[in-house]
Amino acid sequence: MSSSVLYDTPGPKARVRNRLFTVIGSAAVVGLVVFAIYRLNVKGQLEPEVWNIFNNAGVRARIRDGLLSTLTVFALAGVLSLLLGVLLAVARLSDHKAVSTAATWFIELFRAIPLLITIYALWVLFLSNRSELGFVGENSAFWGLVIGLTVYNGSVQAEVLRAGINAVPRGQVEAAYALGLRKSQVMVMLQLPQAIRSMLPSIISQLVVTLKDTSLGYVILFPELLYEARQMASTIIVNDENPITPIVIVVGTIYVALCLALSSLASWIEKRGSRAKTGPQITPAGGQLADGAVPGPTTGSGTGTAAANKVDLP
Repeated sequence: MSSSVLYDTPGPKARVRNRLFTVIGSAAVVGLVVFAIYRLNVKGQLEPEVWNIFNNAGVRARIRDGLLSTLTVFALAGVLSLLLGVLLAVARLSDHKAVSTAATWFIELFRAIPLLITIYALWVLFLSNRSELGFVGENSAFWGLVIGLTVYNGSVQAEVLRAGINAVPRGQVEAAYALGLRKSQVMVMLQLPQAIRSMLPSIISQLVVTLKDTSLGYVILFPELLYEARQMASTIIVNDENPITPIVIVVGTIYVALCLALSSLASWIEKRGSRAKTGPQITPAGGQLADGAVPGPTTGSGTGTAAANKVDLP
């Protein structure tokens, strides 16, 4: 019986038990799905005329406009939160006590306050000072949502980046200082690139959270995707009922597709970064470089160690 450090290969009885649990679990999931479909059919939510509402040009236009508003808010808040996260992470690691303290208080404050309260407070503030700030129409709701998402997710991204910066080996930092680089140069040229690359999965995960949190815009009446879905579900009547279930399923599918697309992009970037050829190339004795070049002859007596340890810098 083979085994590993983390997992023991199951024996005959354990394999039978695992198969039994798998069959029971699968049957339970299938039963729940069948029961849900049956109840939807009994309630008339699977009738063709209920789903036919998505053939209406007005319904499709509202879904399209809500989706575009959601993506606009996400794009702007995502970029601003990343920039704010870098700024706060660098400020919190600053040697200046006042800068470090201010950044720490900012991060801890907006991480502790619920995001919904932040968005609502900003919306009320912008509405109260609309004329002074030059807001017209739905701009106050738009900027309340964008800035609320930015300060919250920027604070979270700052902690993610700070963890990545602190994870850079101390020897590399000391070597950079020994070469005469200033702290700002070490941060920009050495620590930040490695922190972003190592923490990329966490950064993308927080961007997925930012995308989902755009749905909080319905509270401040911003016409994003969830707001449009709620409006359609409450105003459209089919067979004397509101088609809540079909709209929830369609809108939920759109959110899931967007999150999966963002996660797939993160996986692609991570794999591409892991395949990048960085650092020196080691030439084996009598071999070829990674790019196919043949190393030149070595001079002097030796046993081939010099050729084996030859390093060609990129």
